[in-house]
Amino acid sequence: MTAPTVTDACEAALLRRVLGALLREDVVGLRSRSTLEHRPDGVWLRLPAESGALLLPVADDGYQCAYAARLPLLLREPDGTALTSCDTVLGALRELAEPVDRAGFDAFAEECRQTHDTMRLHARTRADVEGRLTARYGPDPAHWSGLALDTLAARTDHPVYPTARGRSGLSERQLRSYAPEFHPRFALRWLALPRAAVTLTGSLPELWPPPAQLGLSGTGRDEVLLPVHPLTAGPALDDALRATGLSATARLSEHARLDVVPTLSMRTVATVADPALHLKLPLATATLGLRNKRTMKPGTLVDGAAGQRLLEAVIAREPRFRDAILHADETTYAHAGHELLAVLCRRLPPGLDDSAVVPLAALLAEAPGGRTVLDHLADRFYGSDPLALLDAFLTLLFDWQTTLFAYGIALESHQQNVSLVLRPGSLRLLFKDNDGPRVNSARLAARLPGPWGFDDPRILTVEDGPLADLFATITVHLCAGSYAFGLARHRDALLALIRHRLSEAADRVGGRAGTVLRERVLTAPRLPVKAMVTAGTLLAKERSGAADINKHYTTGPNYLLPSGGSA
Repeated sequence: MTAPTVTDACEAALLRRVLGALLREDVVGLRSRSTLEHRPDGVWLRLPAESGALLLPVADDGYQCAYAARLPLLLREPDGTALTSCDTVLGALRELAEPVDRAGFDAFAEECRQTHDTMRLHARTRADVEGRLTARYGPDPAHWSGLALDTLAARTDHPVYPTARGRSGLSERQLRSYAPEFHPRFALRWLALPRAAVTLTGSLPELWPPPAQLGLSGTGRDEVLLPVHPLTAGPALDDALRATGLSATARLSEHARLDVVPTLSMRTVATVADPALHLKLPLATATLGLRNKRTMKPGTLVDGAAGQRLLEAVIAREPRFRDAILHADETTYAHAGHELLAVLCRRLPPGLDDSAVVPLAALLAEAPGGRTVLDHLADRFYGSDPLALLDAFLTLLFDWQTTLFAYGIALESHQQNVSLVLRPGSLRLLFKDNDGPRVNSARLAARLPGPWGFDDPRILTVEDGPLADLFATITVHLCAGSYAFGLARHRDALLALIRHRLSEAADRVGGRAGTVLRERVLTAPRLPVKAMVTAGTLLAKERSGAADINKHYTTGPNYLLPSGGSA
């Protein structure tokens, strides 16, 4: 069969990713209920339907699923109709779902429409944005600073989640004004709240604008000024103030002050006056699933600070990491008991001015001229050898993460939360956002007695399974495997390198931790895989059983096995 022409390249790319995710997560049995068919053009999966079948063209893959969608379509039999849009594909799959789950398919279809619009916007504006970045920062991305590489990363697809570029409810004008892929500069809004209503840990930065500049000259010791993202000011903020009983006493300034630039996470912004100061501000939107809100629950602020203290205690016991593993300070924050009334004041460590600070999410981004950011960095720092750069990165990453595992700690340190810090002859790692780890409290207590003060009870466990799952899905899949499968020309070499460096690290820690890493990761027949679409949008928590939508799993082949674990 010849695939029909799909005139919209953005939709074709999106549909292939959506089909791959639905296959990986076995939505409506697309993986487990299908049978293989070999046709002249390749392999197809046949999924029985009530009045026929749905057929998906696939190819061997191995990265979290044995197969990946080969063409952007589903074929419906017996009528032979080719479904070539996210709407028609999800409509057909929706009919196979339980009636109680069909609203989730409608929600995901809307998520796909938003992402499609964003992808087309990115395509239309690419030349203009790249031109502005090059004019401002120079022709070589390896020398860029000022969050310019975050801009390229924001235009790059997530390794797993198919609609990661979409942000629910935001218009094109709002994206152009506030999203990192446009590298905008804007000023924050400001809210005066009664001091008695605000929980403050640490001292708020001195660069807060004076009340007189905000038209809030009456602000005194009985009030606290909190910054508000411009996208949050409005009905969402009004609802938050009503919910906390603060409508009558809160005062929102009409003036915007303190210029900022969005980081890759969008809700976190860097201040122009002090680029090392990042402010994490709640947004009334969602990414990586409609249930993955960009608000900030007060407990996550507590957990981030507790996680930082714990990691600092480990480094104090493991001095070889003292200069190699860096952490942003996240101990200063304020909130008024609501997930839209909060700020985290993140301070990057000193001594970064002479370094290239690159989020892992930017490495495979396409730079002006068509090469990857990784290639440019390798030219500058590793003699034009990207494998040498990745080897240095993986060696340090696995050394650190397996050492933490031996203490009973696994971090949710994905590509957005880890940055390379590069200087000639030096590679370090910078971590942030430590609010979602898993901790084996029994093993940790034997080496670093607490209590550590975590707020979320899901963080603590007495088993290694949840730690191994997090280690596999984040450290292995997102921070290692994604580069092997994202760089086809280096795939075999990188997979061998990942196996070797992780095996070395597991041997180094030894003991029970080393055994678990070997049994649950290196030699396991299958590895856990995040079911992000299922837990984030398709199914309600009562249906998916997901206690944490970011830690809900299915399984896939283990590409770390010498055979690759693929089909």
